[in-house]
Amino acid sequence: QVQLVESGGGLVQPGGSLRLSCAASGSIFSFTAMAWFRQVPGKVREFVGAISWSGTITDYLDSVKGRFTISRDNAKNTMYLQMNRLKPEDTAIYSCAARPGGVRSTWPEYAYWGQGTQVTVSS
Repeated sequence: QVQLVESGGGLVQPGGSLRLSCAASGSIFSFTAMAWFRQVPGKVREFVGAISWSGTITDYLDSVKGRFTISRDNAKNTMYLQMNRLKPEDTAIYSCAARPGGVRSTWPEYAYWGQGTQVTVSS
């Protein structure tokens, strides 16, 4: 059974930075592909980006390109999301997701999810 646990969320001022972590446990074959999504209540869940087991990164959400960076450390079974130059529009619940096989860009394709961590960007 796969379990994903996010951490690192919190309150940050515009222009600041946060680093989210997603620790995975279970069969490594079930989280070969990992992704970050975010969602604001009442709005559509957005794909932020994804990373393969080998470290290949899919295209990021257009609004975060150049500001967010996804990485993973397979020795620690952990994926990271480094968020820089944060904007109020980045405020959302950020969730970690995983699936076997290759990366996908839509949330229904992911079988495993973490509990989510709140990121609030405000003065």
